[in-house]
Amino acid sequence: MSHLRRADDTYALIKNGDKIAVGVSGGKDSLTLLHALSVYQKFGLKQFEIIAVTVDCTNGKADYGKVADFCADLGVKYHVEPSEIFAILFDARKEKNPCSLCSKLRNGMLNTAAKRLGCNKVALAHHGDDLVETFLLCMTHEGRLSTFHPVMYLSKADLTLIRPLVYVTEREIIAASRGYPVLENPCPVNHKTRREYMKELITRLDRDIPDSRERMLDAIISVNRYNLFDKIDNTRDN
Repeated sequence: MSHLRRADDTYALIKNGDKIAVGVSGGKDSLTLLHALSVYQKFGLKQFEIIAVTVDCTNGKADYGKVADFCADLGVKYHVEPSEIFAILFDARKEKNPCSLCSKLRNGMLNTAAKRLGCNKVALAHHGDDLVETFLLCMTHEGRLSTFHPVMYLSKADLTLIRPLVYVTEREIIAASRGYPVLENPCPVNHKTRREYMKELITRLDRDIPDSRERMLDAIISVNRYNLFDKIDNTRDN
């Protein structure tokens, strides 16, 4: 909760009157986010609504009953949005690297559902480890120093995207999510993606250089630590 409050205080993620669609896949990250926001809603100083939204990527084959019960226990409304994403990616297109397209399709459907449900914001469960992995993926595969932002206005959807877990590590999520009804990821390429390779690489690096994972996160989110070429002063004589 201290991490969530810090993110909210730093980036003004949540405002009074917000109605937030929380993307819930059934994984540990999204269930942790939902639980944290439900507690923050009850004991924080801001008045806002949340609704859990699952985009069903399994062509109706997944059973979200336990997730529905979890939401009911939290007092949170739950909506499942049907889709044919699995059939599009694997049956029709036979994608070998489907992650990017899958993300675009899921987020598009999540945003559409959020607007239909009267929400003005969408919350995703990307955490600090995801931020570091995305930064390294962009640098090594795209040649860009870039990663996702904690808050972003999506002009086409007229929604604000927030990531309240940006200061939370995966280790903390694993500890917090014990006892949650975590669903198994049905994706055929689960644990076989570029992101999974980067996750393993960071784990090895963190083992060889203790606390390097946390230092990389701090380096990215602490703007005052940047020392890149765009800060070169060309007005001085060399």
